[in-house]
Amino acid sequence: MTFKQKIHTHYLQLVQDRIDVFKDMIVALTEDSMNDAKGSAGDKHETALSMMHIEQEKLNRKLREVLDQKTVLDKIDATTIAETIIVGSLVKANGIYLYLSVALPKINVEGINIIALSPQSPLGNKLMGNQEGFTFEINGTKYLVETIE
Repeated sequence: MTFKQKIHTHYLQLVQDRIDVFKDMIVALTEDSMNDAKGSAGDKHETALSMMHIEQEKLNRKLREVLDQKTVLDKIDATTIAETIIVGSLVKANGIYLYLSVALPKINVEGINIIALSPQSPLGNKLMGNQEGFTFEINGTKYLVETIE
């Protein structure tokens, strides 16, 4: 497995773990509201159910966001190596590894920090479509694209 494939697999697992956590939280909240409905009555009961419903809506929204991230990751072929930067490229710029996919937390693979960023982010937008040797500046910092995988 290549370094880029390991990174892709790591991010897929991270997103799948988040999906599982949100699904578990939604199920637990649903069970709580059903149990609460059996034994309560009155205004406090209605307020508690409303709060649970609001929380469930928030969790469902977050779950949809993470499912959208997984959809993007699923479309990436980690074996593809392009000469220009595309979605799924692993770019090394100024010694920093950037994985163009979706905005996700920084990870560490084989002792190397990787930052996943969206092509719509300011940095991702600057990188898209460019090649090795490309230089650019963001917020006063100059960057040089060293490698593309």
